[in-house]
Order: sequence, then C-alpha cells, then structure tokens
Amino acid sequence: MKQINEILKKHQLKPHRYLNNGKVTIVDTEMGRFVIKKNNKDKKIFDYLKSRSFNYYPKSLNEDEEYEIIEYIEDIDYPNEQKMLDLINLISLLHNKTTHYKEIDFDDYKQIYEDIKNNIDYLNSYYNDLITLIGTHVYMSPSEYLLARNITRIFNALNFCNQEIDNWYELVKEKTKQRVVVLHNNLDLSHFFKNENSYLISWDKAKIGIPIFDIYILYKRHGLEYNFEDILKHYEQSYPLQKDERKLLFILIALPPKLEFDKNIYQMTKEISQTYDLLYKTENLISPYYTEQRI
Repeated sequence: MKQINEILKKHQLKPHRYLNNGKVTIVDTEMGRFVIKKNNKDKKIFDYLKSRSFNYYPKSLNEDEEYEIIEYIEDIDYPNEQKMLDLINLISLLHNKTTHYKEIDFDDYKQIYEDIKNNIDYLNSYYNDLITLIGTHVYMSPSEYLLARNITRIFNALNFCNQEIDNWYELVKEKTKQRVVVLHNNLDLSHFFKNENSYLISWDKAKIGIPIFDIYILYKRHGLEYNFEDILKHYEQSYPLQKDERKLLFILIALPPKLEFDKNIYQMTKEISQTYDLLYKTENLISPYYTEQRI
C-alpha cells in the first residue's frame, strides 16, 4: 500500500478510499476513480496497437512504472448475449487491424502437430485404461456410470481429431506465409466493458499468434453458455478464417479434456455431464462445415 501511495502522490492524486479487488486495487481520488495493478503487459504490443489505431482499452497514466494507474471503466448493464456479440465484433476488429504475414517456420507447425498427436494418443490410452478399471467394479458410482455409458462420444471426438490433425498438417505443408495477429489471449466476457465505447481489459497475456487462439479460449470458457454457431458466423463476417485456421480451431475445441476422479461424486457427475454437453455442442457447431461426412 505504501508503494501505491507513493505512485499516486507522484502523479498528484489524493486518495480517499481504497477497494481491493483480487489482483487490482480500485482507488477513489479527487480526480476520479482509478485502477492500480502490477504492470505485466508487453509495451511493444501496446505500441503496435497504437500504431494500428486500436485504442479499445483503458488508458494508462504511467505505462513505464512497476504499478500502473489505469482509468476506471464503468460498465453498463445489458444482456450478456448482446455483450458477447459486441465482444466478438471487437476481436474481429483487433484481428483485422493487426493482421500481418510472416515467413513460415515449419518447425512451429510441426510442434503443434506433434503436441496434438501426442495428446490424442495419451487421452486414448488414458480413457481405455479408465474404462477397463471401471469395468472391474462390482457397483459403479453415478459418475462412473455416466462416463462409461457415454464413453463412445469421447472416443469419437478423439478419432475425429486424429484424422483432422493429419489433414491439417497436409494443408499447412503447402503454405509459405503464416497469417498472424495480436492476440488478447485471455478472452472472457468479464474482460469486456462497454459504455459509450467498447473496452478490453486484462492484456497481460497478449502476444502475436494465429487468430484462432482467441476464439478457442473464448469457446472453452463460454461454450456451454452461448450459441457459438452465431458467434463464429458473426466473427467470420468481418474476419473470414482460412481453411487451415478453421480446421485447427475445430480440432482444438473438439479435443476432450482429461477427466480425473479427484472430486466427490456430485462434483464429478456434474463435471462429466458438462463435458458431454460441450462435446455435443461442439459436434453441432462443427458438423455443418463438413459436407461429405457427419461427425
């Protein structure tokens, strides 16, 4: 707190109330309300955003100090479904404004391919062993029964991913340039604010990368809550994905998680049920993009 007071004093801000909110401190001063947080953002990323006239983030009074003083954004209350569409519109704008192409380092693609293939092999082995173990139980718990009864959905998803990652690898072998953008890399509906303007906060993980990773993170966090068929179409109206990008996105969102029986029966049953619900939603999202076979 002493360090924060010294920073405020340096910028001639007189605090009269503090509110701790997780990793940030909200401070009321005579000049208005500000957020104080440890400065972990990449300055080069923000210099690049400024050069591309993308300024949809809270303004900072002191970008170069250890603790940053940021303007406080008052969020208006409106339906989350509309907020999600506004968020995806802003992400498509971010990607449009920061798109550039770089020479392909094929080792990057090879690493993605090998990581996903290894993950698929591991999950196949893990779930085969798990189902074998559950089959030895005289009485299954509700969570074990739920997993076992629907296990083909997990194996079908793994088979789809295994086939598609090979198809993706063949596609990228023909590329000479890679399309990259500034990724927010921490997308969550709680990181989007809107009043007369739109704002994204929590840029600490921002980096340059393939555009689909922002959509992937958003889907993993909110896939069960919102209609991503509309959200993805909304995004692609402004920023169409390339064939290999879309294929990689579908592989990533279709990969099932590793379900570990490390919680009580109620929590495990809920987690397994949500996993199957998301796998089902993912099938419905992906299926229309495949004309010759259903997933």
